[in-house]
Amino acid sequence: MTETRTVSVWQDRVKMRVHVQGAGPALLFLHGPWGLTWGPFLDALARQFTVYAPEHPGTSPGDPDAIQAVDSLWDLVLCYDELLEALGLDALAAVGHSFGAMMACEVAALRSSRIRRLALLDPIGLWRDDAPVINWMLLSPAEMAAHVFAAPDGAAARAMFAVPEDPEEGALARTRLTWAMGATGKFIWPIPDKGLKKRIHRVGAPALLVWGEADRLVPRAYAKEFAGRLRDARIEVVAGAGHAPHLEQPEATARVVAAFLKT
Repeated sequence: MTETRTVSVWQDRVKMRVHVQGAGPALLFLHGPWGLTWGPFLDALARQFTVYAPEHPGTSPGDPDAIQAVDSLWDLVLCYDELLEALGLDALAAVGHSFGAMMACEVAALRSSRIRRLALLDPIGLWRDDAPVINWMLLSPAEMAAHVFAAPDGAAARAMFAVPEDPEEGALARTRLTWAMGATGKFIWPIPDKGLKKRIHRVGAPALLVWGEADRLVPRAYAKEFAGRLRDARIEVVAGAGHAPHLEQPEATARVVAAFLKT
């Protein structure tokens, strides 16, 4: 059963909602640009770890304006550091997806002892002119599904991007998704390079880079780019998955991630 906690950070100006489930060593999960999806992947990890999954400021239902108190990436990194301090979490495993993977790197770079092992699912945060990251903020809903998922008509894509038939519910769903992308995009665009390359050498934890074989948003060249900049990293490619392998192939992704985090 999932427990939900609300933790005040940033001089009580930001209330961060955290979902907690499982038993075992602590595991931090930081979600990607489209908000938190708790599904089979996190359920599988929660059978072996105590999973802490915070919602990025501004993406929690009923509190969209929380993001207004966070002005910069540095503010956001410190918000997460304060959150972990308030939860009493240290030397824990961390898993991040896309933007959340970038944030996991930033948290680990700030305080290397905070993170003992790091799993990065299709991370952003570096830039190569010869392999540009697609700006998903500029894509239509149909284009976005085709870029994020290997199977844009599959169950995972429908769960994330399908719009309810009811007009009012459909409008709310579109608004939430757009706002989530804005609340995270504030720290990403116009180019997802906010200086991580200058700080990533401070990450001391062994890292696993998990890449969806059919990622059409972030070229696989970035797997080698991250691996080359981290002290101790290896790469795993998940077949039948795009930019969100934990949603499209949750069992396979959870198996690889859990095995790495437990070693």
